[in-house]
Amino acid sequence: MKNIKLLILAVTVLGFTACNSNNKQVENTEESTEKAEKLKVLFVLTSHDELGDTGEKTGFWVEEFAAPYYTLKDENVAITIATPKGGKAPIDPRSQSEASQTEATKRFNKDEEAQKRIANTMKLSEVNAADFDAVFYPGGHGPLWDLAENKTSIALIESFNVQDKPMAFVCHAPAALKGVKGKDGEPLVKGKKVTGFTNSEEEAVQLTEVVPFLLEDMLAQKGGLFTKGENWSVHVVESGNLITGQNPASSEKAAQLLLKKLKK
Repeated sequence: MKNIKLLILAVTVLGFTACNSNNKQVENTEESTEKAEKLKVLFVLTSHDELGDTGEKTGFWVEEFAAPYYTLKDENVAITIATPKGGKAPIDPRSQSEASQTEATKRFNKDEEAQKRIANTMKLSEVNAADFDAVFYPGGHGPLWDLAENKTSIALIESFNVQDKPMAFVCHAPAALKGVKGKDGEPLVKGKKVTGFTNSEEEAVQLTEVVPFLLEDMLAQKGGLFTKGENWSVHVVESGNLITGQNPASSEKAAQLLLKKLKK
């Protein structure tokens, strides 16, 4: 009888252990699935901080980073930030003026984690499009000088496009599309509806003679079907997997469209 009781106890213990082990496996599987399903978006910022020969500084425009960053982050999207040179991404000083403040920039100004990430970006050559579900390029005048000609950035965008992943560019960031080819070898923007910082907006900020090229003219020359709204108004267009926004005010809507495409 004693042996039978011991046998029953052993079977019970083994059964409980196996059940507990199975539960842990289920928990681990669920956790892995959750991690695997979390959307991942790459943000690409400029490394350029000189505003032509003016002696003034430029870089990326805070609103164009902050609004999309929080739009996606608040939806539990994992964000990686990269620049051509890596390290600290330069901020355009004008985007930190009182007149340029928005709810998103005010949040960024108090967000030590976000500021630390801006100060320690990855080097663009170290990222792979296959690791992300989409890419977002905030603007500022900086991209006109570096991202427009950066071969690593061009190859990265072409890789995202080949994989049919969503790509968003705001304000001056469509400059990064200047040398990008589509799957057919033609300019990526050819035949697509696009927008970006307009000639009239560039004239309004008195930088027409400073920038290396006018974004509106370049996109049109590449065959893009350029559209625009009133100066400083929200205007975003979507063409296939390409999303472009006209100016800082358009950055949040561009991120919302990107998120919508990701969740389809």
